[in-house]
Amino acid sequence: MGFGVIVLGYSAFLGTEFVALRFFNRGDPAPQASRLDLLRAWWGETLIAPRVFCWRQPFWPNAVPDHLPANGRRGVVFIHGFVCNRGLWTPWLEQLRTQDRAFLAVSLEPVFGSIDDYVGAIDDAVRRVAAATGQPPVLICHSMGGLAARAWLRAVGDDGRVHRVITIGTPHGGTWLGQFSHVTNGAQMRLQSSWLQQLRQSEPPGRYALFTCWYSNCDNIVFPTSTATLPGADNRLVKGAAHVQLAFVAKVMGESLAMAE
Repeated sequence: MGFGVIVLGYSAFLGTEFVALRFFNRGDPAPQASRLDLLRAWWGETLIAPRVFCWRQPFWPNAVPDHLPANGRRGVVFIHGFVCNRGLWTPWLEQLRTQDRAFLAVSLEPVFGSIDDYVGAIDDAVRRVAAATGQPPVLICHSMGGLAARAWLRAVGDDGRVHRVITIGTPHGGTWLGQFSHVTNGAQMRLQSSWLQQLRQSEPPGRYALFTCWYSNCDNIVFPTSTATLPGADNRLVKGAAHVQLAFVAKVMGESLAMAE
């Protein structure tokens, strides 16, 4: 009974996010979502998000341990988003484990620290996967994780250490919802925050060619829609998927893992 009340309350709160995204997407150049698209995304997020936030992350974050076989195949580093941990990636890790592919999924700490604080954990993960496989890894990032990957690239200044960076629902230009956050990393994700502007100004021409950016016109966290894209990147629109749901769309998972081959 209590769990049901929590889920229903969360579902109602999601509804307000979808109303907001429909309003603030009106002037965005991305294709507009229909009311049916928004309804389906709302329902999909209602089903998926509790599995992630109420089960996988709090109780089973290490259900699939990191796997670093020295078989010469390219590996993957997974970087989660805001208030998440490596448990987000469990379905992805299960797929790679059955294929005996190398992977490492970080848990970023401190939870509410600066995005720059995560550079060390990402650098260690990239180094370990590259040492095991002999190849620069692919980075697969959800939401804030994509910004953490960009912060890492800024810090190391060596694009050759990574084969590709894949972002899923990352607020590259910030998000309208960021204005309501007063924790450090949340404030950094406000629309065109000073941190985001400084990050972009520090990035060399051509870097975004390393990126594939999955984004959705029904993302209830990152909107307006086009803020999840980068100029010159391989930007791939998925219609009708909500923020957490986007990370588990079969097309997103399949094509992203294929890039790591």
